[in-house]
Amino acid sequence: MKLMMTAPLTNNSPRRDVALWTLWATVVAAVTAFAVWALHILIDAPHEVRSWWAVGLVALAAPALAVRVVPLRRLAARVLRATVTVGGLVAMVLAVYVIVVVGLGEDVEGSEHRVLALSMVAGAAAVALAGPTRSRLRDMTRATVESARPSAATALENFGARMTRSVPMDELLLQLAETLRETMAPLGAEVWTGENGTLDRTTSVPDHGPGRIRLNEAELAAVAGARVSGTSWASMWLPSLLEPFGVRDDIHVRVAPITHLGNLLGLIVVAKPSEEGVFAADDDSLLADLARQVGLALHNVHLDSALQESLEELRTKNRLLQESRARIVGAADESRRRIERNLHDGAQQRLVALAVKLQLTKLKAGDPEALAQLLDDLGDEVKETIEELRELAHGIYPPLLRDAGLGKALRRAADRSAIPTKADIQIERRFSPAIEAAVYFCCLEAVQNAAKYAGPDAEATLRVTETSDHLVLEVSDDGVGFDRGAVEESQGFVNMRDRLGALGGTLTVHSTPGHGTAIRGELPLRIGLSGEASA
Repeated sequence: MKLMMTAPLTNNSPRRDVALWTLWATVVAAVTAFAVWALHILIDAPHEVRSWWAVGLVALAAPALAVRVVPLRRLAARVLRATVTVGGLVAMVLAVYVIVVVGLGEDVEGSEHRVLALSMVAGAAAVALAGPTRSRLRDMTRATVESARPSAATALENFGARMTRSVPMDELLLQLAETLRETMAPLGAEVWTGENGTLDRTTSVPDHGPGRIRLNEAELAAVAGARVSGTSWASMWLPSLLEPFGVRDDIHVRVAPITHLGNLLGLIVVAKPSEEGVFAADDDSLLADLARQVGLALHNVHLDSALQESLEELRTKNRLLQESRARIVGAADESRRRIERNLHDGAQQRLVALAVKLQLTKLKAGDPEALAQLLDDLGDEVKETIEELRELAHGIYPPLLRDAGLGKALRRAADRSAIPTKADIQIERRFSPAIEAAVYFCCLEAVQNAAKYAGPDAEATLRVTETSDHLVLEVSDDGVGFDRGAVEESQGFVNMRDRLGALGGTLTVHSTPGHGTAIRGELPLRIGLSGEASA
């Protein structure tokens, strides 16, 4: 946000121009009064001194007129310089005549030859004193006019001081542009900022409105490697920078690239009319120093923004991790309850029935045929119990996964799928049990989801690959698909996301109605590499 600031009494400010016109009017009135008095003393004309003094006071109206006429107001400095120089010389000549003719002459009304000789002496003295007097008056005028003008170095000092006070960057750059205009750039100053070859006009004094520059690779390299450059360089590489100032021969423009570690972060642009003279080497050095400081400040701002984004991302991940852990704990508790219920309602009841039938064998000891039938029944019951326990163990951790690894376990799962499923497993080595279990159960969940929702004619593809630092699983189908914005995420997706998230992985789901569904999971291999897994 650009903030409007009250301009101090500095170069090119309206209050300063009015003050200079006021000083000019005072000089004109004073010189007029002295000239009238001197002429009255020397030649007795004019006879009425006061009326001519009143004429000199008319100049005091100049400041009021200058306030309304902007071009006239801006000429205050040059008009004052010329007036002080000419008026001072006139006053000096008249003062010499008064001193010589009146102070040294015996009688002004005496011999004309004597008056002529004295006048020649006065003229010679005036000519002799004209040069030194003019130089001295010019220096005094320059000191008077520029006394309120701050040194250009103050821009550098003020920028560094404001940085330490944590001033917002937009306000800091606006103050910098205002200071540059006051000190070295009467036509205006701009600051552009951006990254990756795209620069925006962040601030300008006077306000030139928004602007954007896009640089290709060659232009970006040329601008980033350039030093403080002038109008010709800007017209070649960045002609749009000259548009706000007008493409004219009577202006001087300097462009200072803002870089940090070789990266272009912005530009400082200043301009002034040719009548103010060219930019000096000290100006270029100052702009280069300012560009370095602004580059460091912008780099720090980028670092701070990146840090804030990282902190926000960490907060989000921490929240998701806490929620995931809560769901995992809840799922683990539910799994234990399910196992307990299955054992109680299944294997435990069968074992109780076996115990009862074993007791019955005592009663059938005298009946060989009944005993043989009872033992056959007991054998069948034992087989069913063993199968049920095996099924229960398979749901906890598949034996094939434990013994043979991901490849064979996933191919077996694809073969048992309710819809045709192609398995493309491009891994052979083993991983840690945690990684293998996470990938296996996520793939199993995704294949089961495809079998339930993709449609009876759908086909699925199960693919697992390994990159340099990730294990990637993909399950896609050519089924009916769904609109993710209109359908709430199912518990199956939540379970898969939790399994991968617990190991630092991610899960993405892409689906479009009529174009199937694709599930992709990525698991970092920095956790549980093959060195931690079984051989």
